[in-house]
Amino acid sequence: MEAKNLKIRASMVGKIMTNPRKSGEYLSQTAKTYIQEIAIEQKYGIKKEFWSRYTQKGINVEDESIALVNDVLEVGFIYKNEEYFENDFVKGTPDVITDDLIIDVKSSYDATTFPFFETEVPNDGYFYQMQTYMWLCDKPKALLCYCLVNTPTQIVEDEVRKEHWRQYKIDEDAEVREYIEKKHNFDHIPKENRVKVFEIERDNLVIDKIKERVELARLYYKQIIDTL
Repeated sequence: MEAKNLKIRASMVGKIMTNPRKSGEYLSQTAKTYIQEIAIEQKYGIKKEFWSRYTQKGINVEDESIALVNDVLEVGFIYKNEEYFENDFVKGTPDVITDDLIIDVKSSYDATTFPFFETEVPNDGYFYQMQTYMWLCDKPKALLCYCLVNTPTQIVEDEVRKEHWRQYKIDEDAEVREYIEKKHNFDHIPKENRVKVFEIERDNLVIDKIKERVELARLYYKQIIDTL
């Protein structure tokens, strides 16, 4: 892939938007590491895989989270978007697209990671992801929706086993199971309290900065791709 064709995934735009710590540098180490991963994938076909119990839950309950947003928000019926978008700089697939906004769902792992009391977007990467989606789909506003839905049984069972191991318990302990199961079940919390919405307005100045960083990322990619 030629450097001029490099496009950044919406979910990764936040990485190239981090600021370098040293003066005189145009990309942060986080951004450089990400571009290096792209270069290795393009050169040798080796893709860095990222998996965690948090991301696995998010994948498994995505439809349930969208259904919860459907129940709680008054935005009309919404459904999972499958359409892929790209322009000259970025690419991605938003969760939900309506006539006038983007909706993206983030499924919290448990109640300790759900932003009950936050008043601003708690993750800069998500802010840039929403700006990218609005840019790709030409929408003026995005709703970033954190959802608190029950953890799938398979993941709960893995957590039960880990907690037994952590406590050096060989045999099944009913108290351990009850503790873990309660930690991952939220049926007792009203639905409207299990969706936290952050409204994000499209900012064309931010989008211009994203364009600039993509160009810098392309410059760095061009510098390193032939060194592999």
